[in-house]
Amino acid sequence: MFARERYDIILELLNREGKVIVKDLSSRFNVTEDCIRKDLRYLENNNFLKRTYGGAIPIRKTAHYNKISDRRSANVREKLIIAKKAFDLIEDDETIFLDISTTNIMLAELLSKSDKKVTVITNMIDIISVLNMENNIKVISTGGVLSKDLNGYACSMTIDVISNYKFNKAFIGSCGVDLYDNSVTTFEVEDGNTKKAIMRNSKVVYIVMDNSKFYFGGTYKFAHFEDIDVIVTDKIPSDQIVGIMKKNDVNII
Repeated sequence: MFARERYDIILELLNREGKVIVKDLSSRFNVTEDCIRKDLRYLENNNFLKRTYGGAIPIRKTAHYNKISDRRSANVREKLIIAKKAFDLIEDDETIFLDISTTNIMLAELLSKSDKKVTVITNMIDIISVLNMENNIKVISTGGVLSKDLNGYACSMTIDVISNYKFNKAFIGSCGVDLYDNSVTTFEVEDGNTKKAIMRNSKVVYIVMDNSKFYFGGTYKFAHFEDIDVIVTDKIPSDQIVGIMKKNDVNII
């Protein structure tokens, strides 16, 4: 097998498993461990991975900032899986908060088609539009200064309103998590501060995000793993990531 072929397989394994081990790769390709170390060094020098003791892990990347309107058409299948999982977590007579998130728009659509009787508090206009005609759902809007990029409210006025409520469950959007410092991220400072206020007032905090966001993130840290209870995602990530979350008492579903 040529080195270029090994590179492709190594990167495929890395993306799927979250890490690779020199000893395992040596056995898989039937080459020496020194040969594998040379492969990993080449891939690291070309910014494909980061070498660790005995193996390698993916390089963490910063996600591209996009307006909410541009995000709606991305990863639709994955978001629907997440929305269905979140929907099953909601019970009658609960008060829930749906944060600014394109996944939460899909969750609102599922609620609108159900007979669940819940109170939904939200700072996102799209969610208000989906739920405003449903008699079984009481909708409370936070109001505030409109962010056109987010199509929702994220400001000090919004935070003041949020502080007056208590939620059984909050479903929070995120640009990704950082496994190296145990943080949860977004892009906008005001959006992040608003998320903090939501989390402070919720009994259970769910982060809704697709699996790719375990490897990408935003630029503003609004929480740490200790602040959240569950990550709702489309598929369970690598054992390495599950282990990190377990150490921080965060469940993944």
